[in-house]
Amino acid sequence: MSVTTQESAAAPEVNTRQVMGAVVASCLGWALDLFDLFVLLYVAPVVGRLFFPSEHAMLSLAAVYASFAVTLLMRPLGSAWFGSYADRHGRKGAMILAVVGVGISTALFGVLPTVAQVGLVAPILFLMLRLVQGVFVGGVVASTHTIGTESVAPKYRGAVSGLIGGGGAGLGALLASIVFLTMSSIFPGELFDVWGWRCMFFTGIISSVLGLFVFNSLEESPLWKKLAAEKAAKAVNRDPSVPVEVIRSPIKTLFSSDYRGILLVNLLLTIGGGSGYYLTSGYLPTFLKVVSHAPNGAAAAILMTASVGVLLASVAAGHLSTFIGRKSAFIWIGLVRLIALPALFLLLPTAQSITMIGVYAVVLSALGSAGYAPILIFLNERFPTAIRATGTGLSWNIGFAIGGMMPTAVSLVAKDASELPMTLAIFVGVISVIFLAGAFIVPETLGKLENRSARAG
Repeated sequence: MSVTTQESAAAPEVNTRQVMGAVVASCLGWALDLFDLFVLLYVAPVVGRLFFPSEHAMLSLAAVYASFAVTLLMRPLGSAWFGSYADRHGRKGAMILAVVGVGISTALFGVLPTVAQVGLVAPILFLMLRLVQGVFVGGVVASTHTIGTESVAPKYRGAVSGLIGGGGAGLGALLASIVFLTMSSIFPGELFDVWGWRCMFFTGIISSVLGLFVFNSLEESPLWKKLAAEKAAKAVNRDPSVPVEVIRSPIKTLFSSDYRGILLVNLLLTIGGGSGYYLTSGYLPTFLKVVSHAPNGAAAAILMTASVGVLLASVAAGHLSTFIGRKSAFIWIGLVRLIALPALFLLLPTAQSITMIGVYAVVLSALGSAGYAPILIFLNERFPTAIRATGTGLSWNIGFAIGGMMPTAVSLVAKDASELPMTLAIFVGVISVIFLAGAFIVPETLGKLENRSARAG
């Protein structure tokens, strides 16, 4: 009997509407949160001038990316809090709280005073709000990255992993591109520096309202409900003389000797995958502005097309892992990235037309996201249901927090815009090696999602 057949027999039955609701909610939740984060990347040069002014443009830009990294550093804390809540009380409640929190904190950036208005207080307020935002984003990962894959049939888990992880990112970037194009049209030229960037942040409140509307009717993960029912039944029917094995603390269990090593090995993949994402899709808006000098309209069109490419590549890469295994998918994708990503960064400045810039940018973004498309389901399969949200959330967020520092490092290493292509090529080459190291070390996990037990912590 195949792994897929065995899993099908073990998986709890769910109706189609419940499955689609969980997948859509997971993908949308992650997309809305990355939309909120991408807004900053799209207005990075403007925010740099208004909140972190410097005579050296690259230092100002580095400061903006540093504020982005600050948010990422808080994500593990958010995963610990919300992940523990999701493992104890369900994925749905954690998702609602986290998504609404991200949207509100994003909208508040639009009312912040600038350095010209209040001096040093402006960047301090900006960074404090980024810290708050980071905690909520970490919570979104813990819930959205588990409920979707826990709800679908085994044969679709790889594809859904790509749809949520990479597709959600692509959708978030696409929404940010649309908003950026719209605001650039409504507030052209210098008006964008006055009102356009603020209105982009204000759109964050839309994600809160939409998230609350969509997630309120969402059903809980069937695997989590089954585990909760088993715990309840044991508590009622157990023999008083026999102690019950209970997960008292998902966080404590995760850092125990049983799972600590698993968490550390996972980081090789999540650091490599996260770095690849932030150095491609994450840095691309800035690259198009300061290196390719693409007009706002053309840059927005390229980024929207790249977002579609990310969606398609992520689903394909995730689904591939169902056929050849998670480990093999990581190895093959890693080998392609090792060669292609540095080459694309070196080719981009040589492009003689907007069309060729667009072609290189789309392929770059697609490959950057394809690497981490199977990571979501891989992480889910590495941890039992009782600590899955905590384990997946922390593995993902610690790796992506480190990956999120890469754009800041690139901006600091490059002395000016002319050095960015080579600097980026070197960085993506190094992180591709890290990703491949993880791919060769980790075990195969295909077919292990139904492992519901965990040692007491």
